[in-house]
Amino acid sequence: MKIATYNVNGVNGRLPVLLRWLEESAPDVVCLQELKAPQEKFPLDAIEEAGYGAIWHGQKSWNGVAILVRGGQPTELQRGLPGDPDDLHSRYIEADVNGIRICCLYLPNGNPAPGPKFDYKLAWMERLKSHAKGLVGNDHPVVLTGDFNVIPTPADAYKPERWVEDALFRPETRASFEELVAQGWTDAIRTLYPNDTIYTFWDYFRNAYGRNAGLRIDHFLLNESLAPRLKSGGVDHYVRGWEKTSDHAPVWIEIGEEKARRKKEAAAGQIDR
Repeated sequence: MKIATYNVNGVNGRLPVLLRWLEESAPDVVCLQELKAPQEKFPLDAIEEAGYGAIWHGQKSWNGVAILVRGGQPTELQRGLPGDPDDLHSRYIEADVNGIRICCLYLPNGNPAPGPKFDYKLAWMERLKSHAKGLVGNDHPVVLTGDFNVIPTPADAYKPERWVEDALFRPETRASFEELVAQGWTDAIRTLYPNDTIYTFWDYFRNAYGRNAGLRIDHFLLNESLAPRLKSGGVDHYVRGWEKTSDHAPVWIEIGEEKARRKKEAAAGQIDR
């Protein structure tokens, strides 16, 4: 199964880019962030015509998340991150897709920091850690993916010294992300490429993409059940070079079959060999 995440930066304005990438890349599951569209303005007809079923959580002008499934329909499990009933931002949606729990998130940016927006970011991360703690050790395979708006380490930024006061790279942000991963999650892309320079975001200014002056802020975290099935992954960085494209590029992983569990069940006589 090929699972992708893509901050599309406006699903209607970037729809031609999204549809072109879906046709060329053909991921089985896609998590979208920053739809910037109210619920009724999601381009479902175009998405379905491209061969994908969808669930989405929209919001006018801002935020918004969606899960697409090629040739199928995701089964919604959770809409909105638990822990704050007054938080109306559309930043989290969760679904079952062929036995894998797909958790799509758009973590707050948090700038300017310090300030109320940064406080909201850190509080949102606390809620995420609380929710994730109940998923990481689950026998059910789980992936947390999306735009985390976190630069985990200096290796994940071009000239990291320029980001020291930014909400994406402040010590509090990185420490919170480390605590999340330390629950037992596997950072899929960094696991596959421990020493490579990998970016998923390039600003529109100062020819950032042309200079490869980017950030790695879109992540895949796999729980203990899913991590052993990780086969490959990468960044479709070339999409960032298309006309009228997002400032993010799609990121993807491939997950293999559940061989380990099948072997265990076979040994226990639960399935035919």
